[in-house]
Amino acid sequence: MFDAITLWHWLTLAVVLLILEVLGTSGFLLGIAVAALAMAGVVALDLTPAWQHQLLLFSLLAVIFTLLYWKVFRRFNDRSAEPLLNDRAAQLVGRRLVLDDTLVGGQGRVRIGDTLWKAEADEELSAGTSVEVWASEGMTLKVRAID
Repeated sequence: MFDAITLWHWLTLAVVLLILEVLGTSGFLLGIAVAALAMAGVVALDLTPAWQHQLLLFSLLAVIFTLLYWKVFRRFNDRSAEPLLNDRAAQLVGRRLVLDDTLVGGQGRVRIGDTLWKAEADEELSAGTSVEVWASEGMTLKVRAID
């Protein structure tokens, strides 16, 4: 089976890995696919004819290209114009409102728009107190009284 690994074996492997990458592996197979393409180039130049050397070089290149992707190129995907888009509680930090109900023991609920949010304060706050959301922890809003 491993008598000779040809250029076409490496190109086929690269194409299959790229197709799987397109189906949604989030970059996991990208480094391995690039390593297979590099191996196709190495075989085309006839630099490593033995299959053992080809597999060893392929393994090393796959690790190198995968680490390169995760360290260098992955950081471009992490930037977002709206970093709080999916964190609704964090979007409310800085919002001011008046309590409808008393926060008994610093625990209770506040209404923002048509939604009730779990709220915590350092002290008991009575209904009608003006508060500001100063932080969020999960889906719990941290509020404090304002003057």
